Amino acid sequence: MEDGNQTPRRCGCANPTDKCPDLPRSIHPAKVKPDDALVLDVRRAADFAASHEIIPGAFWKDPEKIDAWIGAVPKTHDVVIYCVRGDAISNDIVDRLHAEGIKARFIEGGIEGYKAAGSKVSRKQGGRP
Repeated sequence: MEDGNQTPRRCGCANPTDKCPDLPRSIHPAKVKPDDALVLDVRRAADFAASHEIIPGAFWKDPEKIDAWIGAVPKTHDVVIYCVRGDAISNDIVDRLHAEGIKARFIEGGIEGYKAAGSKVSRKQGGRP
């Protein structure tokens, strides 16, 4: 019997724990639809500055300054993040976003995996973070 008093989690399930089994931590690069999510580029400043590419519609957020910007990330949107290769930075940022109740996933393989899956990137405007 279902408990009607449980509040649905941010992902929509009624799991009372902080870890939602229905919310994967990552998304396959071929399944990313930049028009359907808030896409955050969380590459380190030096990596971002050295690159000429960005996923269309993405916003760069300095992972070293997450405390300054995390409060502005909406809890009502699907958030997809990426770094260069989808490793430690993406995992750390997803952990922080989940802790704040934000539905977030990282792109498996980062921007490199996204490109390898045949997805298109855009040329960055402005060049420097």
